[in-house]
Amino acid sequence: MTALGYIAAILIGISLGLIGGGGSILTIPVLVYLFGVQPLLATGYSLFIVGSTSLVGAVKNYRKGNVNIKTALTFSIVSTITVLVTRKFLLHIIPDNLFTIMGYAITKSLMTMLLFAVVMMIAAVKMIVGTQPKDCPECAEKFQPGKIIYSGLGIGLLTGLLGAGGGFLIIPALIFLFHLSVKQAIGTSLLIIAINNLLGFTGDIFHTTINWGLLLSVTALAVAGIFIGSKLGEKIHGEKLKKGFGWFVLIMGIYIIIKEIAGL
Repeated sequence: MTALGYIAAILIGISLGLIGGGGSILTIPVLVYLFGVQPLLATGYSLFIVGSTSLVGAVKNYRKGNVNIKTALTFSIVSTITVLVTRKFLLHIIPDNLFTIMGYAITKSLMTMLLFAVVMMIAAVKMIVGTQPKDCPECAEKFQPGKIIYSGLGIGLLTGLLGAGGGFLIIPALIFLFHLSVKQAIGTSLLIIAINNLLGFTGDIFHTTINWGLLLSVTALAVAGIFIGSKLGEKIHGEKLKKGFGWFVLIMGIYIIIKEIAGL
């Protein structure tokens, strides 16, 4: 299973390089199911792996002109503060055992994975059936505090609770709310993910025992994968990327729900 996990680590990078998201969608199941990491610890590991890999991808996209710095920074301010507050305070006051239904104990770990899957599926449907608006470069240059606050708060909360970089939510937000093209949304998403995740991970360093050997080896393979994904992404039309990403997220969400319920 460990060997399969390292192969999957390369796929994490390919996903981020190709579609600007999906890294956490792969990372958390890989850490939990293939490396045997506890779900809540996996959320912290995911922040580092996806954040580091996304940073490399963001630099590559910036050099190609596919990163909207203004949108990324303003969006990140709200979402990063929310991530830090969530990881520092909210995550640790949620009890491990939440409640019992028909004799089955519903734990924090189980709810983490199920919530993750439900959010994935909602975002996936939006990507598959949603009509992409026309590119509007001037729209992205406007300061839109309302959109920045509510989208940043929502994505920051989910990133903090689930260890998910939020690419599967950030990309639809950048496309449908801020009217970026798919390719620019991918590059901008990578920068936002990198900022959110790496700063969010700092909140875990002082109260979590970290297996740095596993963490750095998976990260190195994911970074290698992002170069492969970036090359593939240059040859695929943006609309196909959007719908393909949606189907990928939907399938993963269904799989996680089936896997977790079967484990009861």
